[in-house]
Amino acid sequence: MRCGLFWSGGKDSLLALDRAQQGGLEVSHLVNIYEGSSGRVRFHGVRKESIASQARALGLELLQKNTHPDTFEQAFRRAMLELKQLGVGGIVFGNIHLAEIRAWYEQRTAEMGYRHIEPLWGEPPSALIREFVRRGHRARIVSVYLTCGRKEWIGKEFSEDLILELERTENTDVCGERGEYHSFAFGGPLFQTALTLRDESQLEMENHLVLDFSVSAN
Repeated sequence: MRCGLFWSGGKDSLLALDRAQQGGLEVSHLVNIYEGSSGRVRFHGVRKESIASQARALGLELLQKNTHPDTFEQAFRRAMLELKQLGVGGIVFGNIHLAEIRAWYEQRTAEMGYRHIEPLWGEPPSALIREFVRRGHRARIVSVYLTCGRKEWIGKEFSEDLILELERTENTDVCGERGEYHSFAFGGPLFQTALTLRDESQLEMENHLVLDFSVSAN
């Protein structure tokens, strides 16, 4: 069965892809929704062109939709309809433990006749993030929610030291599942070509500190 993977560009999306492939699923498409007025993934601050660079480097097809003027749900449903026409039968997500978020997606994918797949669901965040690093995946924190995240995390690459720092931070989900931070994956065993990130500036968007960067293939 061919599958699409709902893709934000971060570490959880990449680990979900890794586990799906290890489980024998054929992931043919990445699905990304971005905010049309900014051209960026909302809250992540990642440019849609950077997401396209990831898909090319991973050797996967990319289906992108924007939420302007459509709402998020309209954009999501349009993407799901297009995938159906492409012969995709399952949708993979990188959710971990937010039940309301999972339920929202699961209801809509089931209504459209898809198999709903959650490779990371219910597992301890610390174990997942260590698996990500142990597998050789690479990602950096590119957005921090200023209400509950720490500015000093911005730009840091995932490592055992960063994991320990996140674990020591009070009231923080180690995987950033509650929005504390967002990340961008750029290398590791699934990438046919590693990406190089060149930092350009920092900006604030919707109470998030965002690292603005350009991407090039090595």
